[in-house]
Amino acid sequence: MMRFAKSHEWARREGDTVTVGITAYAVEQLGDVVYLDLPRIGARVTAGAAFGEIESVKAASELFAPVDGEVVAVNGGIEDDFDILKADPYGEGWMIRIRTEDAAALDALMTEAEYHAFVKDA
Repeated sequence: MMRFAKSHEWARREGDTVTVGITAYAVEQLGDVVYLDLPRIGARVTAGAAFGEIESVKAASELFAPVDGEVVAVNGGIEDDFDILKADPYGEGWMIRIRTEDAAALDALMTEAEYHAFVKDA
């Protein structure tokens, strides 16, 4: 099950690991991505704090972690081909994987239906 943040990141729990990316809505709003800064494997992230940055021809935005933990994987493929974000933001377009001891923290984020209502009203 996926959860969504108001800052337009999505998170999917897989055991004690949480996979994180940005939503299709965010990708659409950004337009053509020109720069992506992701953390290194082993970096510690804090829920609600920035873990990276994404820039497009339109804007620059920070990327926020949904949970506390350690980055255990980084999708280097999207740094080489930003079009993956447009083509498959919820699959191949994932950004980082975080090992967390508190995956239940995701329950505080929006469900898919709540997120769609949130962006519809935006």
